[in-house]
Amino acid sequence: MDHIIKKTPLKANPLRNPGQSLDEEIRKLWDEKGTIYFIYIIGFLGFALGDWIRWITQEPINPILSTTIALFATVFSSYKLINIRKKTNQLKLARDGEKVVGQHLDHLREHGARVLHDIIGNNFNVDHVIISEKGIFVVDTKTYKKPIKGEAIVRVQNSEVYVNNYKVDRNPIRQSKALSKWVKDLLKETTGKDFPVQGVVVYPGWYVEKTSSKEEIWVLNPKALPAFIQNTKSKIPVEDVRLAYFHLSRYIRSKY
Repeated sequence: MDHIIKKTPLKANPLRNPGQSLDEEIRKLWDEKGTIYFIYIIGFLGFALGDWIRWITQEPINPILSTTIALFATVFSSYKLINIRKKTNQLKLARDGEKVVGQHLDHLREHGARVLHDIIGNNFNVDHVIISEKGIFVVDTKTYKKPIKGEAIVRVQNSEVYVNNYKVDRNPIRQSKALSKWVKDLLKETTGKDFPVQGVVVYPGWYVEKTSSKEEIWVLNPKALPAFIQNTKSKIPVEDVRLAYFHLSRYIRSKY
C-alpha cells in the first residue's frame, strides 16, 4: 500500500483564524532574530569559559580578551532580546484582542451572517469581515492596555481617535477607510458588483463614547457591534451574501 500515490482528503485550504497573522509575526520574530542573540550569548560565554578553564589549569592563555568580547556580546544580545520581548508582548496583546473579538463576532452566525478573519493584503491584513444581508462590515481591532485605576475611555473628535485624552498617532479612522476600500475594490473586481461596505474600529474592554452620526467609520466597543448591525436596514440579498462570501473565502485560501 505504501507505494500507492496518495493525495490530501481536503478539498480546500482552511480559512484563517483570528490573530493568525500576529501569531506568524511572533514566530518569525523569534525564529529570525531572537534565536541568533541566544546563540551569541551561549557561544561567546562558552568561548570565554574555555579560556578560563585553560587559564586555571595553567595552560598558556590570557582570558581577558575573550571575556571582554563575551561580556560585550552578552550585553548587546540581552538588549536586543529585551526589545524583542517588548515587541512580542505588544503582538500578543494585539493577537489576543483579535481572538476575543473574533470569538465574539462568530455569534453573529446565529443570525445568518458569514464571518471571515485575518484576510491578507499587501503588507497589511484585515482583522475581520462580516458578510450579511445588513451589509459588509470590515472590522479593525485595536487593543490597548487599560489603566489599573481611573477612566478607560475612547472618544472620537473631528475624525481623530483619543484614548484617555491622548490622540492616537496612526489615525485608526483613516486606516479603516483604507481597509474598507480595499475590501470593496476586491469584491468589485472578483464579483463585478458594488457592495455596501462599512468600516468599523473596535476597542475591546474600553468604554467608547457615542460618536456623531456624521462619522463614516463606526468606533465601538465590540459588544455594541451586533446591535448596530441589527439596527441597519437590509441591503444585500441572500444570494449576494453567498456570492461575496464565496469570493472572499476563495481569495483567503489562495494566499496559502
